[in-house]
Amino acid sequence: MLFLNKAIEKLQKIVDESQNIVFFGGAGVSTESGIPDFRSTSGLYRQEWKYPPETILSHGFFITDTEEFYRFYRAKMLITDVKPNAAHLKLAELEQKGKLKAVITQNIDGLHQAAGSKCVYELHGSILRNYCMECRQFYDAEYIKNYKPKDENGNLIENPTLKQLVPVCSCPDCRGTVKPDVVLYEEGLDNQTMENSINAIASCDTLIVGGTSLAVYPAAGLLRYFKGENLVLINKSHTNYDYKATLRVSAPIGEVLSKIEVR
Repeated sequence: MLFLNKAIEKLQKIVDESQNIVFFGGAGVSTESGIPDFRSTSGLYRQEWKYPPETILSHGFFITDTEEFYRFYRAKMLITDVKPNAAHLKLAELEQKGKLKAVITQNIDGLHQAAGSKCVYELHGSILRNYCMECRQFYDAEYIKNYKPKDENGNLIENPTLKQLVPVCSCPDCRGTVKPDVVLYEEGLDNQTMENSINAIASCDTLIVGGTSLAVYPAAGLLRYFKGENLVLINKSHTNYDYKATLRVSAPIGEVLSKIEVR
């Protein structure tokens, strides 16, 4: 605990002296809100699903087996009954005080915005946004979560098949499949989001990286654009960037950031 306290003291000094902080976060930020990191428990998923998560969550699989995709997506990815934790709240507070300029996240849960953060770059999209692939009509997460199929006359279908449970637009003209606005495997990251993230990292004086092993590319490659003074890594396990860090803290990110005063 003594070492952790010293690390938090050093982080407090860095935050106090910084004028332009950017935060880059991964799954570890949201696990403290109760959202599991499927990478660490993929063995359990393989007991229940015919395919590994990386296969199901691919563009090709979504197109060829949409029913199985949504069965997995609803069960494991569409988590809407969680709240921001201490890390999300502290980052929002830092932004409100003018210290933090941007949050760059690999998460798709929308918890940074729920905590009050305004400048959030979502590298992998969001479960909160869904679009018809034909007419681009928007649907929220509750539509996907609570979707009930209807027949051509608008009546609910009793005892629907799995295929009928796949969300489709209510638009009578297209009946197109609704796709979550998340970046699946085999899909590229949004160019504008990447550009905004690069600019934010390149111009900040302190980059705080938390809850990520920095093993997922191209997102992890954004760190090469950092030219500032302080690189802070807050993660329970080691990363390939540890040797470059001004400060490394091996602890849950919510526990660490909750101790920081914004002044």
